Amino acid sequence: MTKTIATLTVDSLIANGIDTLYCVPGVQNDHFFNAIYDQTEHLKPVQARHEQGAVYMALGAALATGKQQAFSLVPGPGFLNGSAALCTAYALNAPLFGVIGQIPSGAIGKHLGLLHEIEDQLGIMKTLGKHAERITESATAVSQLHYAWTELNSDCPAPVCIEIPVNVWLKPVEYEQQQLIAECSSPSLSSAAIAKAAELIGRSKTPLIIVGSGAQDHSQPIRDLASRIGAGVIAFRTGHGVMSSDDPLCINTPTGHRLWAECDLVIGLGTRLINQKSAWGIDDQLDIIHIDINAAALTNVASATVGIHADLAEALPALLTVLTAQAERQAWRHRIADVKNDTDQEIQSKLSPQLGWLNAIRAALPADGLFVDELTQIGFVSRFAFASFHPRTFLSTGYQGTLGWGIATAIGAAHARRDVPVVSIAGDGGALFTITELATAVHHNIPVNIIVMNDNAFGNVRGIQRDNFDGRYIASDLTSPDFVALAKSFGVTAARAETPQALQRELELAIKNNGPNLIEVPVGEFPSPWEYIILGKVRGNG
Repeated sequence: MTKTIATLTVDSLIANGIDTLYCVPGVQNDHFFNAIYDQTEHLKPVQARHEQGAVYMALGAALATGKQQAFSLVPGPGFLNGSAALCTAYALNAPLFGVIGQIPSGAIGKHLGLLHEIEDQLGIMKTLGKHAERITESATAVSQLHYAWTELNSDCPAPVCIEIPVNVWLKPVEYEQQQLIAECSSPSLSSAAIAKAAELIGRSKTPLIIVGSGAQDHSQPIRDLASRIGAGVIAFRTGHGVMSSDDPLCINTPTGHRLWAECDLVIGLGTRLINQKSAWGIDDQLDIIHIDINAAALTNVASATVGIHADLAEALPALLTVLTAQAERQAWRHRIADVKNDTDQEIQSKLSPQLGWLNAIRAALPADGLFVDELTQIGFVSRFAFASFHPRTFLSTGYQGTLGWGIATAIGAAHARRDVPVVSIAGDGGALFTITELATAVHHNIPVNIIVMNDNAFGNVRGIQRDNFDGRYIASDLTSPDFVALAKSFGVTAARAETPQALQRELELAIKNNGPNLIEVPVGEFPSPWEYIILGKVRGNG
């Protein structure tokens, strides 16, 4: 077979471990998909019903597995349709590789009004990822792809996109398979900085650890560190499961906030630490150890006392090795336990309606099952009240807060992790963003479990209008479909549950079904959870 840039692109995906392509095909990428046809034993397309669904599916697969995933879109409106998912992936440091089509190379920037033409697509792409580049010539195509894969595999993960014009796909190119495999680099670990970090830990009396998405693949050494030094471990959105919720040192953000003023050392691991530094406050009595693969994170808002630009896979074993015998911190452990208990009881008292539904889901979902958060009242509470026992079992939008991501993301997660149940929650508002992907789940028989909490409203907007604007409701009411009937029209197994007990029963049945399921849950208004999410300054000036 003649080697072309189309076959090169397909071979580069396969050479770098990609076996699934989440996609919406189209005319600018026809030659690319024709090249895939000969490689479907190694690279299988999962065709979505909308471009945002394709990218969300790739994102869900990446978050659930920790492995790089790929997607492909046509240019212009196709690419822009996927951009909400792409910016969410950027916020989550997800390793996605995008193959994006383009109009003929000679027409770019000439405003000819060609199909799918937009101004500066490549420039937009560069704002939504770590690296983006246009391939136009055979002479540079191999090196450009190699560089893109190397960028994806080096330092802090983030999406990478390659744009290929329609007239470039069939250009001939010569290459060997080994030329396509990415190189990987990581920053050099400073032994002096590790020693300084160990010294700070040794003299701390009241340490806390904050974990984010960068800690997900380093759960065991973090659990070992917390146990050795008696530090409470806090996760909010993307760090859940790093520390098992049944560990006494695992604490939620409201508990961590209440302990923040008493803390003399915080250790940030794979997290930006922005919320704690800027919202909770810092002062001269708080030492900060910050270890992150992203060098910029170490100096955002305020520089760490000890900032270590490193891969946690190298830094944590090194730190554990040099730690000396620790001071007795039994009083701090007891303090953590007391505050944790008091906070949990208070949350149970104030937010029992949301907790009733969440507890039903937790009871039905096995410990290793995946839970996909959404921008809904149940989702907001889940971020500090849903138990997670293993890494990569709580998937969240992170700081991007992308309404409507949940269903398509869960489908991608369930496709990549068929070995465990995946449960997605959504409100009736967000559900309709990607509910068309139920057709994709049916077509590929993906065993996803979707729960739609239906209050016929943008519930969070309505709650804020109720609590902060004297009930002056505007643009928050919705007319939603019969989700059970809608799901069944796709061929999805569907049911309705009107109590937490019924939800648990229906979810247990759904999990046993080897195919897609939807459960509609009619709900009313919920008490506001925001006092446990927007947590103010407790130390420092202002």
